[in-house]
Amino acid sequence: MMVKKYWQQGVAIALSVLVGISLSSCNPAQFKTSAAQTPLVLSILSDPKTFNYALSEESPNIFGYTYEGLVTENPLTGEVEPILAESWEISPNGLQIIFTLRENLRWSDGQPLTVDDVVFTYNDIYFNDKIPSSTADVLRIGESRAFPTVRKLDDRRVEFTVVEPFAPFLRAAGLAILPAHALRESVETLDSEGNPVFLSTWGINTPPEEIIVNGPYKLASYRPSERVFFEKNPYYWRNPQPYIDRIAWEVIESQDTGVVQFLSGILDSISVRPEDFSLLKKQEERNNFKILYELEPAPGITFMTFNLNKGRFEDSNRPVVDPIKSRWFNSVKFRQAIAYATDRETMIENTFQGLGRPINSHISVQSPYYLSPEDGLKVYDYNVEKARQLLQEDGFTYNNEGQLLDSEGNRVRFTLITNAGNKIREAMGAQIKQNLSQIGIQVDFQPLAWNAVITKLSDSLDWEALIIGFGGGTEPHWSSNLWLPDGRLHMFNQPRQVGQTPLVGREIADWEQRLGDLYIQASQEIDETKRRELYAETQRITQEYLPVIQLVNQLSMTAVRDRVKGVEYSSLGGAFWNIYELQLEE
Repeated sequence: MMVKKYWQQGVAIALSVLVGISLSSCNPAQFKTSAAQTPLVLSILSDPKTFNYALSEESPNIFGYTYEGLVTENPLTGEVEPILAESWEISPNGLQIIFTLRENLRWSDGQPLTVDDVVFTYNDIYFNDKIPSSTADVLRIGESRAFPTVRKLDDRRVEFTVVEPFAPFLRAAGLAILPAHALRESVETLDSEGNPVFLSTWGINTPPEEIIVNGPYKLASYRPSERVFFEKNPYYWRNPQPYIDRIAWEVIESQDTGVVQFLSGILDSISVRPEDFSLLKKQEERNNFKILYELEPAPGITFMTFNLNKGRFEDSNRPVVDPIKSRWFNSVKFRQAIAYATDRETMIENTFQGLGRPINSHISVQSPYYLSPEDGLKVYDYNVEKARQLLQEDGFTYNNEGQLLDSEGNRVRFTLITNAGNKIREAMGAQIKQNLSQIGIQVDFQPLAWNAVITKLSDSLDWEALIIGFGGGTEPHWSSNLWLPDGRLHMFNQPRQVGQTPLVGREIADWEQRLGDLYIQASQEIDETKRRELYAETQRITQEYLPVIQLVNQLSMTAVRDRVKGVEYSSLGGAFWNIYELQLEE
């Protein structure tokens, strides 16, 4: 569920007297009533979709700064470090971990945070079949897909047990701990359809004071399409940290507008697009900021994918995808032709201004399991003739106007979507449209609002092709919900979830099943050499069968104003992974 970390974060807060102030027309200094009250001002491209951690499957989300788990992974060292747990002991056979909680932990409402909260979070929420959560995918063990056993030993100790070796066992304890006293009733109470009321709990309309957290910040207010405010959690275990009392998260749907507001002094940080790098670099000294970056692509993947779902909706017998287009999309040669016809080098030169790198693996370069082209991984360099050859081998032909036709004479045309406001993806989509026209394919490119994209992916399944990103890090297992056939984020052949209209006739390809099996085997394998080979095979499969067509990632770059002190930049964690340590200089 990697989407956990990568998926880019921001936070926001404000005192009640500041609610209603428009950051788009003022300088952050106008918020100031004392040095301690000056906010850090960040931005996001679209509104949060939920304030319920267990139900969140997208970024932006608020949870990176509102919740913590028993442990965390340090993005600078890759080492697992304690957070809510002060220590742990692993049994000699590796099947049990006993965590000891820190003393005197509290929730943001002052109530004690105890072992009971840990047991509740895992047993009643993450392991609850009636609560659809991507978290469950990464916690299931082996072929049995059994969950770990979580039980209380005493007031401060909790034991996690698995029935077989589980390589990501320790890191699985990094998931957020949730408050039993605030959520237990909603989990145990069922609605008229037999579903837990929890499924409609802590949505974006929930009063902020009702949302109980354990992280450095708590939600103070939220105005849709405008801003999210956060304020310091007075019961945070690292007290007196965090040192920054308030953080404002502006909803700025245009990245161009974000750059203007940053240069105007309104925002304290922005993610740097390649097209803005030269402009911002010239302004660093005069505008008191620095561009922080690493000379490697940002973690995660950016890709194009087709809807390969062959199923039909049970209630209407309507196919998920037009059967004619489904035949195209499910052809490996068709997908390979699309990959060869996509000019990634031109994409790097034009869209990324040279500040990008082609992606060939679905595992991040920062991971020890990454397989490079030098290791024999298949690469799809730009080759129009190869693309045409593959299409013709697959029964496609060209008419006198150079338009691609399938074996039944249907013109090849499909709709490609991505999230509007992301200029990089919009530019990538425009180039793919132009590239594919060179092999006779008409692409109807339609950027949509982010929440509309999410709805199509997770609910209606009404899409044909998509450009999107997926988070990445050092542990491939956290992305297993994308690759397992029953994973909630298996977007290219999406299964239905509890409460959704069932599908009939959904098929799992042999390579697709093999990919899922490898992810299960890799999670069971403790020997690192063998584990690397298992993940190497997953990368060879994805590059051969192309359930996703890898595109380009930009270099990891963020601009941060000089007044923000204590930043330790990492491509994995960004500029604010240690938000509790940061300070603002006035």
